Amino acid sequence: MDAEQHLPYIYTCLPDPPVYHTARLATRRAAPNHGVDHISGLSDALLHDIVSRLPFKDAARTAVLATRWRRVWLSAPLVVVDNHLLDHWPPARADTRAVTAAVSSALAAHPGPFRCVYLVSSHMDGYQAQLKRWLRLLAAKGVQELVLVNRPCPREVPLPSTLFRIATLTRLYVGVWKFPDAACLGDASFPNLRELGIFSVAMENGDIEAVVARSPILEILNIQGGVKGLGLHLISQSLRCVQVCDSVIENIVVVDTPRLERLILYKVRGSLNPASVLRTGIKIGNAPKLDVFGYLEPRKYVLQAGDAIIMPGMKPTASTMFTSVTILSLNVRFGAHDDANMVATFLKCFPNASSLHIRCEQCDEPTGKFEPKFWEEVGPIVSVMLRIGVMTIREFRGGDGEMAFLKYFFTNAMTLKYAAIIFPNPSVSSISKNYACSKISYLTSLKWATKGCVFMVYGSSDPEGGRPWCFKTGAEFSRDPFSW
Repeated sequence: MDAEQHLPYIYTCLPDPPVYHTARLATRRAAPNHGVDHISGLSDALLHDIVSRLPFKDAARTAVLATRWRRVWLSAPLVVVDNHLLDHWPPARADTRAVTAAVSSALAAHPGPFRCVYLVSSHMDGYQAQLKRWLRLLAAKGVQELVLVNRPCPREVPLPSTLFRIATLTRLYVGVWKFPDAACLGDASFPNLRELGIFSVAMENGDIEAVVARSPILEILNIQGGVKGLGLHLISQSLRCVQVCDSVIENIVVVDTPRLERLILYKVRGSLNPASVLRTGIKIGNAPKLDVFGYLEPRKYVLQAGDAIIMPGMKPTASTMFTSVTILSLNVRFGAHDDANMVATFLKCFPNASSLHIRCEQCDEPTGKFEPKFWEEVGPIVSVMLRIGVMTIREFRGGDGEMAFLKYFFTNAMTLKYAAIIFPNPSVSSISKNYACSKISYLTSLKWATKGCVFMVYGSSDPEGGRPWCFKTGAEFSRDPFSW
């Protein structure tokens, strides 16, 4: 998929702008003889808040109401969203000149600060000088949140190094660019940056680490595409959530992240070649607060605890257990014996997992013949018997490997309180209702290890293979990101 086709997905990954195009400042005509100006009685602080929540064009219009309103507009932290300047979507290349001119006028007209600037509608390959001027203005006027996505053709438009001089940024998302030479960053830093998103950016080894090292309070790091075979080494005293999606990375090493709570990997692979057997190495070093971990895929990842590689069938020791993780998610081909063997080992290495979420993958080419008695002989697993209270299994097709696992799970899980089986979307699946009912009937006839468990079965509404990962969901610390 080229960058242009990938843009719709990138847009879904971006944070929502803090104002909406439909927001309007409206007044209601007062009844006869009761004309009272309620707005003028509001404090400047409240008027600032009102104006800062309007689209830029409407906020600017308030300046003509009265001298006081102009003073409010000039001092309110405003929001500029360039797609609000268009009356259609998606934008065409022909729109770029008008959009860039409007953005230039908006940034020049207001003294700042800017609460948020959201620039996603222009093909910037012919407007690089303009982009540099924008970034100098934003640095001078104290922008807090910046979303900067280039419309492709080409993707190799370089990000100006001026970007790294905006010390006021608290949130930064960049997409479809070429990263500047890290050696040119010098002493640049992001002392206030808490959230960073990097989407389809052409980068060199060490570029991400250079930005993280210059962001002393960074909490959320989201990466999508663009890494291509590089290693990622995480060292941060502030990071709480790292999400990597649709990327090619040979090794992810969590070196020293004492506050890291979430590590979420989705469709990460070790090689650009889909036929390659090269797997991504995941090494967990110092991450004592790691609570949420997924999606682990036996055929794509090699998990390492410190210097010890987690091998199928191994007997875990204290040094190979991830005792802090309570929410675990796996992508599994249960029809492949190697995958099933690795799942059993994973579950033993996460003894305190209380929520288990599984996404089944089709096994067109099994790796090792599935052995029906495997789960009968696997032995006790602490997390299954004594910890797991929530279990969901998605894209369930009722294959022999899946059924054998669920038989083992339901007959051993003594603390299970909620379980859900989600079949593939009926509109894209050939699974019949009678077939699904027969599988569920067999599972409910088993002697479950727990009583009173809430058990749900339904068909997914997701596209084939499941929905793409949502960064917004992963960064909501108050919820289980895999339970949606």
